[in-house]
Amino acid sequence: MSKATGTGMRVVKWTLGIVVALALLVAAWMWWVVERFDTETLPPRHGQVDVELFARDGGKRPLIVGLGGGEGGNAWASARWTPQRERFLDQGYALLALGYFGTPNSPETLDRISLDGVHAAIVEAGKDPRVDGRCVAIIGGSRGAELALLLASHYPDIDAVVAIVPGSAVFPALTDAMTTGGFSLHDKPLPFVPMTWGATPYLLVGDLRGAFETIMQDRAAMQRAAIAVENINGPIQFVSASRDEMWPSKEMADAMMLRLKAKGFRHPVEHLVVQGGHGEPLDEFPKMEAFLDTHFKQACP
Repeated sequence: MSKATGTGMRVVKWTLGIVVALALLVAAWMWWVVERFDTETLPPRHGQVDVELFARDGGKRPLIVGLGGGEGGNAWASARWTPQRERFLDQGYALLALGYFGTPNSPETLDRISLDGVHAAIVEAGKDPRVDGRCVAIIGGSRGAELALLLASHYPDIDAVVAIVPGSAVFPALTDAMTTGGFSLHDKPLPFVPMTWGATPYLLVGDLRGAFETIMQDRAAMQRAAIAVENINGPIQFVSASRDEMWPSKEMADAMMLRLKAKGFRHPVEHLVVQGGHGEPLDEFPKMEAFLDTHFKQACP
């Protein structure tokens, strides 16, 4: 063996040793994060939300509740959403922008978010003299669509849902440990699809869809955590992405359509598949507006 070859082999061995050591350190850190996470105590500010109501004078108007996704904050109150807010106001709606985590007065992370707290804020908004509290629709995107479907499946005073790139079940919290569920009801965590160690490699390289597809292979967990969309008391529109890089929204919306058909769902339901990635459906608001006008607004008392 030449001197150069021997040196090369030593470099390879040192490189492999460093890689293995780093992998062990990452694994140890992840184990420590998971083990130390408090799964029993509800997060600070549990049940609290931040809201901003946009409404015009001149009588009571149907209410649209806007829920953002895993980015946190109050998306529908932001400048980015001003044009779409104004479109809804021009069409005769009031709009409640609701931040359920990542705002000053709500939990820091999406962890066991209280359905009760979100629903209470919606009910309170319905008491405003500019709002018709008898007519409430929710629009949610991504994890916000998961929340929208959960709310409507548990509270019959929600009259319609537009679920953009939705999930079909309750998924893990967006914490470092991911050992709790995203949502709770009556201060009790809802059953959720657990994160598994098998999904770790996907998470480490930022392949969220790969991670979700891995944990969704647990069919029993998917069944336990499935959202009972058949209990929703009104029309549903699913708007999914054909090449969703975040999670399989098209496949999950297809599964919910099948569930609704099997359960004999009696309200209008539509699945709009948008060609593209996770953000592409946001270009299709005119179709969402048309769905709401036909199946929600015109049905309001």
